Amino acid sequence: MTATGYHGVFPEERREGQPFVVDVVLELDLDTESDRLDDTVSYADVADEIEAVITGEPFNLIETVAGRIADRCLAHGKVVGVTVTVHKPRAPLTQTFADVSVTISRRRHV
Repeated sequence: MTATGYHGVFPEERREGQPFVVDVVLELDLDTESDRLDDTVSYADVADEIEAVITGEPFNLIETVAGRIADRCLAHGKVVGVTVTVHKPRAPLTQTFADVSVTISRRRHV
């Protein structure tokens, strides 16, 4: 998903904002025989939470953004693991590039 955030170490990033693109892969502990939403995780709810992190409190590092998103995802009871990639396609670099991103993976501690 894509949303505008104000993350970064430079004042102009905090002031002007920029798009952040987030990819999330959830590992779920569930019985796939069920076809009930109550037996899984609503991706609409997860998307709302991802958007809230992107558009919410600004952080210096996209690693922190990824960590907050991972924490929110792991708070869902059926999620046992998550991989989050945060892309910053307009990072303030002088070099030509297509994308800057960070990927983290976390698992629920039992």
